[in-house]
Amino acid sequence: MPTALIVFIALTVAGLLVHVLCMRILAWRGVTVRRTKFGLTLLFDTADDDGTPVRMLNVNGAFQSVAYATDELWSELACEYQREQARIVSELPRLARVAVIGGGGFSFPKWLVTHLPPVCVSVVEIDEKIIDIARESFGLDRLEREYAGTGRFALACDDGWAWLRRQTEPFDLIVNEAFTGRKPLGPLACDEGARVIHEHLASDGSYLATLRFPLEGRASTSMYETIETFAREFAHVWLVPEYPDDPAHPGNNTLVASDVDLVASGCEPLAGHEWHGRVTRS
Repeated sequence: MPTALIVFIALTVAGLLVHVLCMRILAWRGVTVRRTKFGLTLLFDTADDDGTPVRMLNVNGAFQSVAYATDELWSELACEYQREQARIVSELPRLARVAVIGGGGFSFPKWLVTHLPPVCVSVVEIDEKIIDIARESFGLDRLEREYAGTGRFALACDDGWAWLRRQTEPFDLIVNEAFTGRKPLGPLACDEGARVIHEHLASDGSYLATLRFPLEGRASTSMYETIETFAREFAHVWLVPEYPDDPAHPGNNTLVASDVDLVASGCEPLAGHEWHGRVTRS
C-alpha cells in the first residue's frame, strides 16, 4: 500500500476518533449537538448571575438565543439588551401588526405575544431544524398551543428577505433578528433592503434590528455602513449601544429607524440616542 494512502487513512481515522471523543465529552457536559442549516448547533443549560437556570443556543460559534429554562419565566427575556428592546417596543405610539425576521429560540416573539396583547406577531425562520429545536427546548410549542386560533401568532419557514417582499399588508413594526456572526442583517442591510423594509411598514411604523459590533475600531465599519444606509431611507435613526462605556467591546446594539420622531411621540428609551454621526470611528 502506498505510503501516502497509509498516511491519509491514519489521519482520517485519527480525525474520526477525535470527533467521537469530542461528542462524548460534550454529551457528558450536558451539551446537545445538532447539525442545522448554518452549521453545528450547541444546546445547553447553565445559570445566570443570579443563579436562575437559562438555556443557550449556539450556532456555528455564535450565540443566537438565551432564554430562561423555568416554566414560570418561559416568556420573559433573559438578556438585558432584549429587555431594553422590549422597553422601546412597549412605548411605540401604535402597535398592532409585527413581523420578526429570524426566530432562533423565539425569545422576543414569545415576549411580544404574551406581554403586548392584542398585538399580532408573524415570525419567519429559514431553518426548519432551528424551529424544531425551539419547539422542543425553548417553549415555541407552548406558544403555538396556547395561542392557536387567536390570530395572534403565525410562523413561516422561509427566507426572510423573500417572505417580506411577498407581504401585501403593512406592519407597524419589523424586527430583524436574523444574523450570522458579524453579518447580522444579510441582504436587509443594503440600500434595496432598507427600501423594501420601508415599503412594508405603515406610515408611522418602525424598524428594529440587533447589530453585534463594537462602537469603535475597524470591526465597527459594517455597523456604521448599515446605520448610514437606513439614515438615507428613514427620517429618524437611533442607535442604542449595549456597552456605551466600553466602545471596544462587541455589544448587541439596537438600531431603530422610523419616519416618526419616536421620542417626541413618547418613546423615552430612545431619548439621547438619535443618530447624527457623532460616534467616534477609527
